[in-house]
Amino acid sequence: MKNIKIDLDDPKKGDIDEIVSELKKGRVMAYPTDTIYGLGCLSSDIKAIKRIRSIKERGDDKPMLVLVEGFSMLSKYFYVDKRQITYLKKLWPGPFSVILKQKGFFGKELLGSATDVAVRLPKSLFLVKMIKRAGEPIVSTSLNLSGQKLIDDPADIARVFRRRQPDLVVDIGGRLRGKPSRLIDLRDIDDVKIIRK
Repeated sequence: MKNIKIDLDDPKKGDIDEIVSELKKGRVMAYPTDTIYGLGCLSSDIKAIKRIRSIKERGDDKPMLVLVEGFSMLSKYFYVDKRQITYLKKLWPGPFSVILKQKGFFGKELLGSATDVAVRLPKSLFLVKMIKRAGEPIVSTSLNLSGQKLIDDPADIARVFRRRQPDLVVDIGGRLRGKPSRLIDLRDIDDVKIIRK
């Protein structure tokens, strides 16, 4: 595994360029989100998404969420109206993932058995810069074996993922003590559902 150490508050352009270059080569990364450590890749990379499922030992039916860098990217990939945007501007950027009707850019490898997918606009400057540089949403799913305890320290990756491991570790030099984002179904603005508090 390749290791790149970053400063979340002051991410270096060279580090971001290197990470995005790895993603464009089809690499899977373990990286700090604004909530917990995640596994990710480019949302258009079918092979990399399949590898994430293999690394996590996760079934093909469960969807994975994506991260966007702003509302323009959101509007490109998802159907959102003015009322939904107004609602989202009260939540974002921040630890809220919302299910929205997607425009068909995402394959079944990401969607699983779902028709739509959850999306989040993170607060992290590092994430926003990385996604903007990548030019497309980034897949985000928790760093753990499916159904097992979340990994909050990259030092534990090799011990936990004994069969298959990510290619790249974006390391902040220690633990990231967060919790998974809240999940809201916002497809029907007149019937907003809280899925995970």
